[in-house]
Amino acid sequence: MNTIGHLINGTTTANDSRQQEVMNPSTSAVIAKVALASRATVEDAIAAAEAAYPAWRDTPPIKRARILFRFKELLETNADKICELITREHGKVLGDAMGELQRGIENVEYACGIPELLKGEHSRNVGPGIDAWSEFQPLGVCAGITPFNFPAMVPLWMWPMAIACGNTFVLKPSERAPSSALFIAQLGLEAGIPAGVLNLVNGDKEAVDTLLTDQRIQAVSFVGSTPVAEYVYRTGTASGKRVQAFGGAKNHAVIMPDADLDSAANALMGAAYGSCGERCMAISVAVAVGDAVADALIGKLKAHIAKLKVGDGMDNNNDMGPLISRAHLEKIRSYIAKGIEEGAELVVDGRDLKVTGFEDGNFLGACLFDKVKEGMTIHRDEIFGPVLCVMRVRTLQEAMEIINAHEYGNGTCIFTRDGEAARYFSDNIKVGMVGINVPLPVPVAYHSFGGWKRSLFGDLHAYGPDSVRFYTKRKAVTQRWPASGLREGAQFNFPSND
Repeated sequence: MNTIGHLINGTTTANDSRQQEVMNPSTSAVIAKVALASRATVEDAIAAAEAAYPAWRDTPPIKRARILFRFKELLETNADKICELITREHGKVLGDAMGELQRGIENVEYACGIPELLKGEHSRNVGPGIDAWSEFQPLGVCAGITPFNFPAMVPLWMWPMAIACGNTFVLKPSERAPSSALFIAQLGLEAGIPAGVLNLVNGDKEAVDTLLTDQRIQAVSFVGSTPVAEYVYRTGTASGKRVQAFGGAKNHAVIMPDADLDSAANALMGAAYGSCGERCMAISVAVAVGDAVADALIGKLKAHIAKLKVGDGMDNNNDMGPLISRAHLEKIRSYIAKGIEEGAELVVDGRDLKVTGFEDGNFLGACLFDKVKEGMTIHRDEIFGPVLCVMRVRTLQEAMEIINAHEYGNGTCIFTRDGEAARYFSDNIKVGMVGINVPLPVPVAYHSFGGWKRSLFGDLHAYGPDSVRFYTKRKAVTQRWPASGLREGAQFNFPSND
């Protein structure tokens, strides 16, 4: 059986004694094993990155950009293979995997502009014969810890920009879906990234803790659940690192009485059930303003759900694939049971779904709850599955109070034809990413991604302009060349331009 290993100093290795099975979620069959890095293995990767740093730091940004241009071409050439690796291990439908990869490629495109992004600022004659400028310098060795649900895209949020800025990198992808990240890293070496600049270690908590505590690591980026994000942030910052840790979400969509309900229902189907709900930007709560809106919306959603095609992700005719694991499937089933117990009305129950030919897969049909209230577990917690909750409110203000009171503030959206309502919502909602008639307001690559409240620990968002700030440190230089032969006496007052 194939063993998925690590990429250290340009060489693939899998000599760790601990291994974990990698499953096909459509069949529950073991398709590979992944080596779990020991502390020593991770330290070898960090040492390789540290050794490669001086030469890479001094490589002109335009040369780094040219490597990334070649890397982008290799991603496009190998897109079908990458998407097959994603779907085989995660379960999402191939078309969804292609969308994930494309969003990752867009971040590589942005990083290709690094000569412009690193230019800094210059001011001449800030004082008599004195010039001043600021420049962005790399940090050193950086690390990224990425989740199973976007095994290709999220790593591409991190390491392309990190190395474009002159850093070296150690990536720790999810051990549940490791193949695409490793293959993409190998394409990076093929594009010309020198050995040691980009390293990859597969592993579990032992690997994560090593990255968080090793003093050679200068910055860590993490995407995952909120409890782990908080742990990563506290542990990493306690070790003196710069850390950005993206946590969980509970994303609400507000449906106003004047909304185009057909468009809203169509949008909610993809936002709630796409990728089987395993997205941090998934809409998991629809807040209907008025009972008439709620009744009409539920009727349309039920009709759409009845036509939903669920099955193996390798069949692009399907709309939704399986969940990542049997344990995750049972966790979501327990949330559904809890919702019923606490008084929500389950109007569509997908728990009895059977997929012919894939009876051992981790399949769950779309579920729809009505009459969900604040305080219920299914409203409080991030379920991370194909479960959409409908809440009923009387006013937009009431809807906003529910959203603003929630501990998460990742994404939200409003469906309306009223510009005044939309502007009021976007101005006053306490959420980091807002959509107006856009259900998944994921920023494009030249903006930055990040939520508020307990959805993000750290000061800077992912990719886009914030990523340049995260992966560099600013240096301010003030320079003066006195005229030849001119000697000045000592000055004891603090210098100023007066």
